[in-house]
Order: sequence, then C-alpha cells, then structure tokens
Amino acid sequence: MSLRSALLNVSRSIEQQQPWPRIVVDADTWRQAVLGIAAGEATLAALWAERRTVHLALTEADGSLLVLSLPCPEGRFPSVGLTHAAGQRPERTIRDLYGLVAEGAPDERRWLDHGRWPVREPLGQAAKHDRSGDRYEFLRAEGPPLHQIAVGPVHAGIIEPGHFRFSANGEIVVRLEERLGYVHKGIDALLAGAELEQATRLAARVSGDSTVAYSLAFARAVEAALGVAVPQRAIWLRALMAELERLANHLGDFGAICNDAAFSLMLAHTGMLREEVLRASKAAFGHRLMMDRVVPGGVTADLADPAPIRAVLASIRARFPQLVELYDETASLQNRTVSTGWLAPDLAQRFGAGGPVGRASGRAFDARRHPGYAPYGELEFDVVTRTDGDVDARIWVRIDEITQSLRLIDQILAHLPAGTLRNPVNVSSTDRLVPQAGGLRNEPAEHCVEGIALVEGFRGDVLAWVRLDEEGRIDACHLRDPSVFQWPLLEAVIENNIVADFPLCNKSFNCSYSGHDL
Repeated sequence: MSLRSALLNVSRSIEQQQPWPRIVVDADTWRQAVLGIAAGEATLAALWAERRTVHLALTEADGSLLVLSLPCPEGRFPSVGLTHAAGQRPERTIRDLYGLVAEGAPDERRWLDHGRWPVREPLGQAAKHDRSGDRYEFLRAEGPPLHQIAVGPVHAGIIEPGHFRFSANGEIVVRLEERLGYVHKGIDALLAGAELEQATRLAARVSGDSTVAYSLAFARAVEAALGVAVPQRAIWLRALMAELERLANHLGDFGAICNDAAFSLMLAHTGMLREEVLRASKAAFGHRLMMDRVVPGGVTADLADPAPIRAVLASIRARFPQLVELYDETASLQNRTVSTGWLAPDLAQRFGAGGPVGRASGRAFDARRHPGYAPYGELEFDVVTRTDGDVDARIWVRIDEITQSLRLIDQILAHLPAGTLRNPVNVSSTDRLVPQAGGLRNEPAEHCVEGIALVEGFRGDVLAWVRLDEEGRIDACHLRDPSVFQWPLLEAVIENNIVADFPLCNKSFNCSYSGHDL
C-alpha cells in the first residue's frame, strides 16, 4: 500500500478539494506522513499554513497529490524539518508569518522576518515588533584556518537581492549559507480576500519570468475548485504560451551560464535568439512575456497569425545547433562546467528537485507527464534526463529541452483546434460549496470550494492551492515556486568547489528570489 493510500485510510475527514483530496489529520498521522516522506515513500510538494492550521502536500511517483491539514489550536505542530531537511525553511517561514511553532525543529532562526516589519507574526497574532533576536547568526564552519566572504544582498548585476556567506579555506568553499527573504511581498496576505480578477493578476506577477506557468497553475486550481471546463482552443493556446516561455528562458540560461565562464560570445548569440522568441510572443499574443493572457476559464488573447512563431522556430533550428557545437568543442569552457557543482542523485530525489536541476541528476519528474494535464497527453515529447549532475549536465538538459519545446510547438501549431477562447467563471453555479473554516480573515467564510494544481514551468513544477468563498473571492491561497526546494541544494553543490565557480553553479540553478520570498 502506498503512503498516500495509507493516509487516506486513517484520515479523520476528507475535504471537498479538487481534483485531489485534502484530509484533516491528527499529530500522529502527521508524523506518519513525515516519516514516510523522509523514507522516500513520497515527495514533499509544499508546506504552508493559515492562522490556525498547517498544511502539507505530498506527491507520489505518478504525480498524484494529497494535502494533509493539521489544526494547531495551541500554535504548535510536529516538525517536518526534524527528519526531512527540505521542510526546514518552510517551517521557519510559517513561524515568521503565523507564529506556528514546529516542535523539535533543528533550525529556529528567523527567515523572512529581517527585523524590518512593524509587527511580529503579521498573519497570526500580529504582536508589536520588540526587535529582539533580529541578529542573524550564520552557521559556523570549523577546521583549518578559514575565512568568510560575504556576497550581497546587493549584487554587481541587475538581479534580485540575496546574501551568500562563504566559509573558505583559500579558494576552496567549505560552507555556503544563503540568507534570502529580501523580496518578501506578502503574497499570501495580498491574495486573501482578493477578487478573482485581482488575484489572477497577482499570481501572474509572483515571478515575472514564469508568468505563464504561475497563471496556468492558478487558473487550473480555480477551475478545479469551481468545476469550470476550458475550451479546447484555449487549452492548446496555453500550452503554446508555456512552451514559448520555456524556450526563451532556456536560451537565456544557456548563454548566461557560459557568460559566467567568461565566454560572452555565447550569451550574445543566445540573447539574440531569446529576443526573437520574445518578439514573436509579442506579435502572437500582444505581450513579450504573455502576462495576463492565461486566466481562469481560458485565455484572453487568440493567435491571429502563427507566422512569427514559425519564423522564430526556423531561425532557432538554423542557428542553435552551431552554438551547441561551439559549446561542446570549446575545451576551456568544458573545463569550467564538467564536474563542477555536482548534485548527488539521492539529494535531488530527497528534496524533490524539479526542472533541469533535478533532471540533470536523474530525477525524471515532469508535471506535464505526471500527473499530466491537457493537451500534453496528445503530444509527443521526451522527458530528458542526465545522470552526471554537474553544471554541464544542467546545460545539456536545457539544450535537450529546447529541442523538445521546438517539437511541441510544431505539434501545437499543426493541431490547434478552432473554437472559443474562454468560458465564464461563475462561483454561484457550482454545487460543491461546502462549510469550511476560513483562512486569513477574522471571520471564517461560510461556504468554500478548494482546488489544487501542479504545472511544469521552466524551472520545474509550480504548485497552486486555492480556496474560494461563496462570492468568488479568494479565502486563502498558496503558490509554491520550484526554487523553494532548489535553493538549499545550491549550498550543497558548491562545497569543495572554488569560490570563482559559484557564479557558474548559481546560474546553472537559476533559482527565483521573487518566487521564493513570498
């Protein structure tokens, strides 16, 4: 019996969440689930909270999801991070935002709260900020003579802020510790109580380079909750936008990694190809990033003319193979990427690393395939993996995925069905409104519906969980970026590499600060 089946058998109640169930559990069942995840029986997909409840989502190999909810009337819950390291930072986030304490947690330092907020635990009791305990103590590295190098949070490039503290012996990195949270925006609080249209726009702006992925995850969660059917043409147009987004970002990452190895020629050429993709997206859908084009019920823009997209596909096919050959035959570049930043397969598996980070270390998980969603079941594509787990492997996964996206876009354009673009989203028409405890608001909503979705972005799987009240407003919502479980792995892969290789390792992961610091 799978862990998911075992938990369903002992659950206290099953809530009306679509398309996968949510169960209310006691502390013992919560511990059983955590131990099962730590033993590799399932993967931690998300860990988040509301004012008096903590939620855990797990997924199995076939992509099926299960959400566990543990009421915390005393403000405490058994630690996930005690036996499963991937849960440590989400637990610290939960404590900072809601004041819910993970009992036995191995790391109790503040995470999002940098001592700049006017109150402690703003989504919980919201006590006045006493300024105590704001000094952040980085973990110590002991041994031969070591020195520390502090990088950030402000960086030399025009990128988001993050602090990296290196402990090094000469040029060899002994420990890296990250301090993030500088771009915390209060997304959970902004979503709670928001009208559906406002929430849709907010979801699209969580991480701008993944606006299609986030919009699609949020839309699918809302549609699952309300039982909304999406027109076939809209489903296929969504996939087209998602593959264009993946194509543009992988091209940019390929060049940027090479640029961090002082091979700027590659960045120049891939940058031109990426720009062509963005211009084709603008011509096809009216926006370079296709922001606000995917909404609950369908899409807001039709593909009037596929010619710009066909032209950019032809351009990439003509020029990209030469860039791949240049990368593969440049010995000085290979010297920097091969064997650098090795991520052990078992570590990628334990943290549920998605996207190129996980697939370069042998974890063949792709939400388009498992659990899968339309129209990918009708399209032919390969989930490409590598086993070397180094920077070079992460480059090659991106190269292979560029080829797969070109193949998918060809199929989508060839089989794009006719029809309408959007169906109405009417919460009053659903028959699934059930009594439910509310989220962040002072008064609980009387009737709610819930939905959850998992979609594949260019970094990996994006999760969206949403609860809507009887008037169609967001009662509670949580969005989880793939970077949540990738950032800690960056600390692992840089160990025993030289300081100068950190930019290569960092760019080969290309984690999102904005998507992480919700």
